[in-house]
This record gives sequence, C-alpha cells and structure tokens, in this order.
Amino acid sequence: MAISRILVALGLTCATHPSFAWVYPEHRDIAVLSIESLDPERKALFDQLWAEARTGHEKRLCEQGADTAQGVTPECIDWAAMSAIGGDHSCSSQQLLDTVISSKWILAVAEVAARLKVDLMQISKTLPVTPQQESGRLISELRQQLESEAIRADRSNALRIADMRIQRADSEYAIRAGSNNAHFLLARPRVDFTAQEYIDTTLRSGSEISAVGVWGRFHLSALQKATRLAQENLSPDERSTLARATLADEAFALHFLQDVFAAGHVAGTWGDVSQRRGTHDHYNESGLEVRTWQAGATTAVLMGDAHMRPEDAMRAAEAVRLSLEQVLDTAAGRQRTTNLPYTPTAPNEPETFDVCENTQLEPMSQGREPTPEALQLGVEVLMLTPVPSLGEGLGAMPRFRAELGPFLGVAGAFNVRAVDGGFTGLEDGSGFVGGADLSLRVGYGLDGVIGESGDGLIYFSVGYSGDTPSTNEFTETAPAQEGGSLTAAIPARTGFTARIRMPFYLIPGDLLLLSPLYLVSPKTYQGMAVTSVNGGLIPWQLGWATRFGRFQFVLGREVGVTFYGLGSEDLSLLAPGEPPGSGPRVVEFKSTYLEFPILEYRPYRSFDTTQSSALVVKLFGAVDIPNKGQTVFPPGAPGADLDSVYSIGVRIAFDWRRYF
Repeated sequence: MAISRILVALGLTCATHPSFAWVYPEHRDIAVLSIESLDPERKALFDQLWAEARTGHEKRLCEQGADTAQGVTPECIDWAAMSAIGGDHSCSSQQLLDTVISSKWILAVAEVAARLKVDLMQISKTLPVTPQQESGRLISELRQQLESEAIRADRSNALRIADMRIQRADSEYAIRAGSNNAHFLLARPRVDFTAQEYIDTTLRSGSEISAVGVWGRFHLSALQKATRLAQENLSPDERSTLARATLADEAFALHFLQDVFAAGHVAGTWGDVSQRRGTHDHYNESGLEVRTWQAGATTAVLMGDAHMRPEDAMRAAEAVRLSLEQVLDTAAGRQRTTNLPYTPTAPNEPETFDVCENTQLEPMSQGREPTPEALQLGVEVLMLTPVPSLGEGLGAMPRFRAELGPFLGVAGAFNVRAVDGGFTGLEDGSGFVGGADLSLRVGYGLDGVIGESGDGLIYFSVGYSGDTPSTNEFTETAPAQEGGSLTAAIPARTGFTARIRMPFYLIPGDLLLLSPLYLVSPKTYQGMAVTSVNGGLIPWQLGWATRFGRFQFVLGREVGVTFYGLGSEDLSLLAPGEPPGSGPRVVEFKSTYLEFPILEYRPYRSFDTTQSSALVVKLFGAVDIPNKGQTVFPPGAPGADLDSVYSIGVRIAFDWRRYF
C-alpha cells in the first residue's frame, strides 16, 4: 500500500513536471524587445501607464518597465519580468501581482534567472568545430561530436543549478503547472481549420485550457480594463489601481503568447504524460519547421526553452508587441481598425481565474463575454503565431516519449571487488572476487522531473548471481594453493539476488515511511517527492553531465542483496582447527551479501518511443555477512565463528527497459 502511494504521488509529480516553454530570462528578453520596438508615441503611453501602476510600490516595481541596465542581482521587478513570473511562478494575474509586490522570494528567483541568462549566453558562444578537410574528416567529426556533447552538458548543468535554486526559492515551482495544457497549443482537428475557427474554439467557455485560450482570456480582461481607463473620470488612486491591474492581466497573458513560439508547444498536446513530455523536450532542442496563420507566409524553424536564438526572440516579440499595442491604444482611446466596446463591468482588480487548477475555460462574468470585436482583435494577433500541428491521426507530427511511467526490464552485470580477507580471519591477506548476474526488473521511470539531471527511478529486481573464488587463499601452504575453490578464502558461490532503488528526501527510505502524508497533504508530499528525485533536500545526488557521460552520487538510493546458499547445498570452506594446532575443519555456511552503490557513471543511454538501454558503471561498497558455520569434517569438531567480509568494487551493468 505504501509503495502504491509513492508511485501515485510521484506519478502526479511527473504529470506536473514544469514543461514550460521559455525559461525565465528568455520570457523577459522577449518582453524587453517588444517594449523597445514600440513606436515613440506608444512607448510614451506605456511609460505613463507603468508610472501610474507603480504608485505606492515604487521600491518593488522598477522605474523602467523594461530595465535593460538590470544586473545579476535585481533589486526590483520590471514589467518585462512579470511576463516570466506569470504562469511559471503564479497561476493568475491576481497571484502574479501579489507575488511581485508582496512575496519575499521573487527577487531570489529573479537573481537566479539573471545568473542563468549570463550562463546561457556564455554557452551559446561556444560552437562546435566544423570539419575543415577531407583527410581528417573522421577525427574532425569526432571532435565536433564531443564539443556538441560538451555544450549540451554545460546547458544541462546550468539549468540544473538554476532549477534547484528556483525550487528552493519557490517551493511550488515544479508542481504549479498541474496536469493541464495551459502552456501548450491545442492541436488542429483538420488541415483546413481557419484562424477564426481556432480562436473561437480556444476562447469558448468549456474548451480545454490552452496557451492561446489563456492568453485570449487574460488579454481580453486587460482590454476591458483599458476601456475604463479611456472612458472614466478616475481619481489618481483609482487610476493607479486600475492601471496596475490592466498591466498585470496583460503581462500574465503575454507569458502564454510567448509560449506559443516554443517548438515543443506547437507540436500538439495529445498523448499521455510521457508522450507530451518527450515530444516537448525533443522539438524544443531539435527545432521544428512551422508556418504562421498569415496567407502566403514562409516557413521558419522554431526552437524551445533554453535554446532561444535572436531570431526566435524577435519573432515572438512581434506578436507580443501587437498584443501590447492593442491594450495601449485602447487605454489611450486611440482608434484602431477594430475597437473593443466600453466595458464598465470590468473589475478594478486583476483576474483570479486559476490556470493551474482548471482544465477548462470558465465563462466570464455577465457583461464581459467575448464580443465579435474581441475575437477579431484576437485573430489579428493570432495571424503572427505558428499554426499548431494536427491532432492524433494522419499527418500528425511524430511523437516522442520521456522515460516516465511503468516499465519491465532486464539487466545484466558483472563486477570485480577487492575483499579485506575472508570469513575465518586467518586468510592470506586481501584478494579479489569477480561476479556476474542477470535480473528481471519492474519499476516506474521518473527520470528528470525537473530536468535530465534528476533521477527519480524506482525499481525492484530479482535475479541470479554467481561469483568466482577469491584470489587469496586459506593459507600460504602449497596444498592450499592447489586446492581450488575449497581452499580459497571465499569459495565460488551462486545465489539469488534482489535489488531496490528509490529516491529519498533526507534519509534513505523516508518517502516510504512518510507515504501516509500524501493522503493528508498531497502538495507537501509532492513537494518532497520533487526534491527527492532531484537530489534530495541537500542536493548532493544531482546528476552532473559532461561530454563523456553523466556522473551521480547515489549512496542511499539503491541497495542490492544476494542470498548465497539459499535453495541449494550449503557452501563449504576451510577453517582453522579447534583446538589450535589440530587439522583444519571443513565448514558449511550460508551468507547474505549487501551491496551499496556510491558513485554512478553513465557513459551511454539510448531511448526511443518505448525502450531504453544504458551502460552504467557503479563504484560500490559491500559487506558479506555469514551465518555461524557448521563443521562437517572432522566429525564432532565444534562449529566455526565466521567474520563478515567488507569489500569495495566496480559494477558494470547493461540496463534495458520496456515502457508501457
């Protein structure tokens, strides 16, 4: 029961993996570009509206709406950053505004993001070497591959550090997204689906929540408030409150409009959690060719989170600027081709609709429903955005899976370990033992809940193991040297083996012990689970990527046990005679061998849509605990007290899994 609770909780954790589009500094950069590209008149309107919104909160809200001089330790939050905080660090524009103005942790998040931006910029300057000449093509291509892997590893490590620091500052970061598709584009049902039909579908009450639907709802709320700014005679305090709510609604909306331009969010949202996660990650890194809704538009390649190029930022900023211009023009009473009617029922406060908890769009209050003018304004912006891929069926984009969900697997391994002597304590010094095993596994893949540096793998395996006799002997005498397994300090053995792996929060096994907490406080337990699979409370067990593979400290996450002599005849070895000076005794015994992996190195891993394979090298410590030996020769001799044997070794395993 406890194990099933853990799997349910961690499975939900995976469903809440932060599959957001752009990372914080990329969101902010897009917003900065959109503000900087405003024409002078609209830029003046924006500055005026931002100045009014800051009233009473000048210390927390930066003087500039797009503070381009901000360093790596921000002391305030500008409006551009609010589009990064919306969605990823808040679930509504009301939460966004409360977080920006009142929370103590948001500046810590902003600092991590500023540092991440510097790191990503440094990584982007490192380009693989292009092969120069045919004669050295093989060497050049190998060097290029290694340098590409180094860049990928550097990016992974930078994101690992940033994500964990953000998680510590914002404890709900990894679980805020819920299991809905708020950050994704809804797939098109057919090839002739028009932009008008798409905006109608995504904004309709009761429709599945999506990036365009969330942007449209909160953008409409901002526009409705803007009509009041243009039409009503407000006091300075009232105008400040309304301006602040308007810009909060629009900043929250723009987070999702920016998400529309991330490759992994265009490819469609259908499929289970594993497919959505895998497809998201693949296209964000590999890129995706798209076209916009505009007639005759040429195609372009989009990238995704942490891979944003200048052209990606400029493309997204164009749509963001148009959305912002609609709000600025409406607030100033400037006429556009389409104008939203005055909406006196628009509230003074930001929207409270929660995009994390809801899976469908709820109807807006009476008098605030989308009008034909609102839909036309939506289409105007939508024309600049990528056309989403088709839904499941003919013509759909290829889908990919992440290593999430239940699996069956097979693992084969061999090991070499150095032993500190033998069971009797009188052996000829230290020696070595070799072994091999084959096992069947059943488990739940949770690799990389926050990122690929994480490791939430849970499994249980059973198998069969065999060892060679140790290289050290019972004595140095010539007969002992010729005696084979019987005279070895540790004889050749076979046994049944079992292995379990599970992440932990602070001490090994604590998620199992605390599993009832999930029934009382699911969010608390999920937060612990997220922390566990990503290194633990003290994140010393995070994976570290390099161009040559991945390293991880894993002590406490995994334990193997082998029962030697179980289900077969007892093992035999020689023990000193009793009383001393008498001939040696032949002793039968059984033993329990416990293995504790310490450091793990994974030079290779491959994963397709359902299967994974990996080569894993582990440094481990072990203890072999014998039971009291029973003397079988000479008859009547007393039994022998056997010592535990400690060892350290290296285990090389090939791990294959089939996900379901």
